[in-house]
Amino acid sequence: MYERKIPVDLDCPLRLTMSLIGSKWKSCILDELRYKPLRPSELHKLFPEAAPRVLDLQLKELVDDGLVSKTIFPELPPRSEYAITPLGATLIPIIDAMIAWGNRNTRLFSKKYSRTASPTR
Repeated sequence: MYERKIPVDLDCPLRLTMSLIGSKWKSCILDELRYKPLRPSELHKLFPEAAPRVLDLQLKELVDDGLVSKTIFPELPPRSEYAITPLGATLIPIIDAMIAWGNRNTRLFSKKYSRTASPTR
């Protein structure tokens, strides 16, 4: 059975939140699912730089935590779809704040890391 590498920290509200969405792709997954449910292959196409195994593990954790739901359709071939849950949707204001902060500070950090980065939203 799958067990998290890093346990959820219940001692501090900030660490709890970071335990649930702090992985590299979880916030990005939630951000995309805010618009519509997506199939696993669609999520993999949205994040080609993410290893499929990592994306699948993070999706599983999001489902296990109740932030995302997974629907498996009874058809051949089987098809599944991920959607944000009402609990997951409560994290969207946090993600929006992170996007806004990133947009405000992209130039500063692109200089620091010697890369040209452009805001995505």
